[in-house]
Formats: sequence, C-alpha cells, structure tokens
Amino acid sequence: MKKASLLCIGILSAMLHTLTAQTVDGEKLDWWGDIDGFINQQDKVALGLVNKALEKYPPTLEEPLERKMAMLMLDGVLHEENAPQKPAVQEFLEERITKSLGEMQRTKVKQGARIWKLYNHGFVIRTASVTIGFDIVQASYFSDSDRFSNAEGFSLSGPLMEQIVEQCDVLFISHRHGDHADIGVAQTFLDHKKPVVAPPEVWSDLPIHKTITHLKREAHTKQKLKVQQGAQELTVINYPGHQGKDIENNVPLVFTPEGMSFVQTGDQSGPVEDWDWIDTAGTQNRVDVLFPNCWTPDIQRMVKGFKPAMVITGHENEMAHTIDHRESNWLTYTRLKGSPAPYLLLAWGESFHYVP
Repeated sequence: MKKASLLCIGILSAMLHTLTAQTVDGEKLDWWGDIDGFINQQDKVALGLVNKALEKYPPTLEEPLERKMAMLMLDGVLHEENAPQKPAVQEFLEERITKSLGEMQRTKVKQGARIWKLYNHGFVIRTASVTIGFDIVQASYFSDSDRFSNAEGFSLSGPLMEQIVEQCDVLFISHRHGDHADIGVAQTFLDHKKPVVAPPEVWSDLPIHKTITHLKREAHTKQKLKVQQGAQELTVINYPGHQGKDIENNVPLVFTPEGMSFVQTGDQSGPVEDWDWIDTAGTQNRVDVLFPNCWTPDIQRMVKGFKPAMVITGHENEMAHTIDHRESNWLTYTRLKGSPAPYLLLAWGESFHYVP
C-alpha cells in the first residue's frame, strides 16, 4: 500500500507540474517528461547563437576567437547521435542554404571569385564569367555500410535546390557516394542543358549515364569543357583519384576564363600511387584554392603537393555518417595546424570573396 501511495503521489505531482509549467513569450520553461523536446529546444537556442556569431564574425583568414567558438558550438550540436532527426537542425540547414541562395541571386563578381560552401563537400564558385558547382546534393543517404547512420528527413527542399542549379553553369561530381552524387540534382542540371562531369562508374547502369560528360582521367592533361551552351569554355585537368583502393574519385583542377584555378578533391584517399600526381600538381600548374576533404590522409602533404594560394576544407559534419566519422571543425583545425598555406573553415551557407 505504501508503494502504491508513493506512486500515486508521484503521478499527481507530475500532473500538477505539467498544469503549472511556466512559459515566457510562449516558450516552455519546463520539459519534464519530454526529453526529445528538451534537446530540440536546446539545439534551437544553441544554433540561434551560432547564427548570430557567424553573422557578426564572417569568414576571414584572421579568425577571431568568437568565430572559432561558434564553429565548435556547432560541432557540439551536430554530434548528438540523433541530430539529423531534430527539427531545429533540419531548419538550421534549410535556413543557412536559403541564405546562400539569396546571396548568389544578388551577387555579381567583378574581381576574383565568390565561394559558397553548401552542405558537406558542396561548393559553388562564381567568377566574372562562370559559376561552377562541385558535389552539390539535396540530401545524403547510405544503406550499404554500418559506418553510416539514418539521416532520414535531413534534406534540402526540391525548389531550393532547383534555384541553386539555376545559378550554376556546370556540376562536377567527384564519385558515386550519396553525400557527393545526387541523381536528382544531376538530372536538374541536365534538364537545364548544363553539363554534369563525373567518373564513368557513377550511375553506370542507369539511362542518365549516357548524358553525363566523362572527361579522361589523366594527370596533368588539360581538356576543354564548354559551358553556357558554348558561350564560355573551361580548361580542366581531371586527376585520376580514388577513394580507398577501387572507387574512382575525380579530382578536377578547373581553370576559369579569367585564369583562376580551383581544385576539389572529393573523397580522395587512394593508394600510394596517387601521391605521384598529388606531390607534383602544384609544380605543374598554379592553384588558387584547394578544397580538400577534411579527413583525407595526410592533408598537409596534399596541401604541399598542390601548393594553393589558400585552402577551404569540406566534408565536416556529414550527417549521414556515424559520430566517429561525422568530422568535426575542431578536428580540421587540429589537422591543419601549421599548414604551409593559409586555410579557412566555412559553415553551411557561408561565403568568402577570394581575390588572387
């Protein structure tokens, strides 16, 4: 009887607490019994502060402590195991990429290049003459490995992605994995008569394969690529990279009509033979900006090989990865400490104006 009485008292106490829970400006102050709601609200508050800090301290090579703290606060939220399912995190991604789209729609570049980081390893680079997209994806889905987690619901809207495609002239896809290759995004580029460049094994068993451009995978060989339906021409060196031993991973070095050059590495992490061209790439051609995957083996050696004017990393906080491979900003800072080239970390949706 005593235990039953105590249980009744506990239930009544909880009910009374629910009835008397306080609010301020419509926001709950008590979350007893609602753990998911509590964590989501905590994420919403933290991400709101991250947004304010990133707005106050935009990307710069002389990075203030306040900005670095915001980047590490972002790590903390995104490394919760169920972060991809949290509405606050999903809304944060959509808000950040919507902001970058608005900038693209307003931005005309007269000098140098404006660089936007989208999600994961996705970048958009605009010069006075062309706009180049790398590894743009709407969402990331994996089902073939236990290294990947469920990121269902963590996706950008279709209309938003179509507007981003409208801003670009070409899409480069590094390799077949779903956090770099999105068949819906690629088809939208093709529907707009904009070329998509990918390794031969990407969607090799699907009808879309015959409409994709497959440049020769040859180190140091310059190839031409028409964009804007022939109005402009890019020069591309399509380095024959790999993820692991067997997965084809293009590493394109793209030269714009202005003479600037950008190289995005995809998930380059191949066999030792790949170092033969990585170690000599920077002596063969000038590289303005290198966009490496932040977890690539020996990132400092890669920077030394390409000899870029600056480095902007990608692949931090890929939400379809499990926690151990959901790479953190703080890890990137550690890996690049003492880098032979200046480097910059961007959050989703941020941009940087690069001037050679």
